[in-house]
Amino acid sequence: RKKCLLCNNLLMIVAASIMGCSKIAQSFEMILIGRFVCGVSLCVPLHHQYVGEISPKKLRGIANSTSSFFWTLGKAIGQISGQRELLGGQSLWPLLMASCGFPALVQLVTLPFFPESPPYLLMHKGDLEGCKKAIRQLWGEGHHQAEIDDIMKEKATMKNTKILSVLELVKEPAFRWQLYMIVILTITVQLCGINAV
Repeated sequence: RKKCLLCNNLLMIVAASIMGCSKIAQSFEMILIGRFVCGVSLCVPLHHQYVGEISPKKLRGIANSTSSFFWTLGKAIGQISGQRELLGGQSLWPLLMASCGFPALVQLVTLPFFPESPPYLLMHKGDLEGCKKAIRQLWGEGHHQAEIDDIMKEKATMKNTKILSVLELVKEPAFRWQLYMIVILTITVQLCGINAV
């Protein structure tokens, strides 16, 4: 999880650099390429997964809602700083385009000091000691055996569950309606006015 987030941050910094240099290169295509690279990045789902896995069970809901809050806050800050009086002017717009690299840079510098998620360490790596160490680092000293037991139960449940590839998921009739609903909601969210709000 952590390595994927770090690689994703590098991708965002590359995208920000491409967009920031578009004026110097006099190339609007660089903006398109930079926006495409931003769209390819997996920031939001990775954030949900990592924050959800490193949070104690009683704080998991609050921790997962931070993604939506900061996503909305980022959009609001982008709209405000995009005004002509701020960064939306003739000379400063490349800085506005490259500003998406700043949060990625902050996370790239700070994330190595955070441990890997305990469920990932235990379920995928089979590292019980690493899991205990990560839990102590994240949640402090104390008795965390109940959380470790929950992860072990989840691991036992997943052992009997078949992991589907994307192609298998699309072909599976049992998931077809859920898949249609997710696709429709994702497409129509752009039409609902949330960006304007």
